[in-house]
Amino acid sequence: QVQLAESGGGLVQAGGSLRLSCAISGRTFSVLAMGWFRQAPGKEREFVATLRWSDGSPYYADSVKGRFTISGDYAKNTVYLRMNSLKPEDTAVYYCAGAGYGNRWPPTEGIKYNYWGQGTQVTVSS
Repeated sequence: QVQLAESGGGLVQAGGSLRLSCAISGRTFSVLAMGWFRQAPGKEREFVATLRWSDGSPYYADSVKGRFTISGDYAKNTVYLRMNSLKPEDTAVYYCAGAGYGNRWPPTEGIKYNYWGQGTQVTVSS
């Protein structure tokens, strides 16, 4: 079992930056990719970014490409999401998720992910 815990959310002004963290514990050897999703009130869960755990290759949704950076610190078993140039439409609960082997790269659908964190709130004011 893989357990995930997000942190780092908060309130920022438009144009500002935040770095989210996701602490990973448990059977990390079973993880193909670590991803970030977000969900705003009244909207469906949306793919943000994913990271191939074996080599650190990233993949981003078009809406965040060029502004967000996903990375991992393997020694600390932690995944990060650096968010720059934040916009009010980035406001959402952000979830960290882990996808197991057997999935096609890149996994961009929530159903591909077996493990989920509790979420952390990001609010961007205008």
